[in-house]
Order: sequence, then structure tokens, then C-alpha cells
Amino acid sequence: MRVVQAAGGASLNASPDTTDGPAERRGPLRAKRIGALAVVAVAIYVLDLVSKILVVRFLEGGEPVRVIGDLLRLRVIRNSGAAFSIGTGMTIIFTVIAAGVVIAILRTARQLRSVPWAITLGLLLGGALGNLTDRVFRSPAPFQGHVVDWVEVFPVTRFPVFNVADSAIVCGGILAVFLAWRGYQIDGSRAGDEHTGPQGEQGEQGDERNG
Repeated sequence: MRVVQAAGGASLNASPDTTDGPAERRGPLRAKRIGALAVVAVAIYVLDLVSKILVVRFLEGGEPVRVIGDLLRLRVIRNSGAAFSIGTGMTIIFTVIAAGVVIAILRTARQLRSVPWAITLGLLLGGALGNLTDRVFRSPAPFQGHVVDWVEVFPVTRFPVFNVADSAIVCGGILAVFLAWRGYQIDGSRAGDEHTGPQGEQGEQGDERNG
């Protein structure tokens, strides 16, 4: 047995916990993906927050501003419901749901090793935090605040007014459905492919087998 081990190049005293392998690279790989998630989430959150501050200061209480004829205009409203004015009158419930979404995303990020999923979760997290900030800090009361909506498309069709956070949540949701449909997993693997590991690890595993 010792001869076989020596021929394979393995140390006789090595243990599974001390040998070099792909598991040691998973930490940095996951950190990069979480970094991508954080960048997207912060960008969405800041854009949503700044846009709401500006429209409240300069547009609220005035006439709608036409941007592209009857296709797009800016009109500030206060929304007590969910995204796209759904479920008005259930503010406290949506506040709790938004907080739960944020916690769920943060917990899921511990297994994140996929760039597409990092972008997806970043969109959802940034959007959830944007509207959650309104619900916690805006009038009429803490944790019952009304969300500032200000983008109105196709006004003649009475399409719901929305904001940057709503757009990010919808885009993140669509992207999540697409990734799930294509079989892409949070950990970077792909459903149905038993030979492909998490993204970024397959090549490393091959290098070690050939080295």
C-alpha cells in the first residue's frame, strides 16, 4: 500500500483536512460572487434612493412631466401597497415580507458561486431594500410608510406607477425564473449535468488531476 501511495504522489501522512484541493478555493470564489451581488445591490439601492429624493423635492404636488408624449411621464404618488400598487392597505404586511426577503437573500448568499445568480440576487436585494427603506422611514408612520412611485408608462392604459426598486425586483424575478428554467444553480452547477461542478471549479479540478 505504501508503494502505491508513493507512486501516486500522495503524502503518507496527509489527511483530507490538510490536502490541497478545490475546497480551499471555494472561499475566494464565493467572496467574489458575493462582492458582485453587493455591487449590484448597492447600485440599485443608491439609484432608487437618490431618484426618490429628487422627485419628491422637485415633482411631488405638481403636474405630471411628459418625457415621451403619451408613452412615458413622471408622476409622483405615495403607494401603501406592494410593487406596482398591488395590495394597497396592507402596508405593515408588505413591510414584514420585504424584511423576510432581505433575510432570505442574505442567507442564500452563503452558497453563492454563480455570477448570473449574483446579479439576480443583487437586483432583488437592492429593490427590496429600496422599498423597505420607504416603509420603515416615510410617512405616515414608522414601518407603515408609503413607497414613493414616480415612473408612469402608457398613462392612457392606467399602467401602475412604479420606481427603480420595483423595476429591479421585476427584472430580478424574471432572471431568476430564466436561470431556474435553464437549470443553473446557486452554487454554479447546472442541473442534469453530473460531470460539471460549480463554475470556476471544474477547470481547477482538471488542472489538479493533470498536474
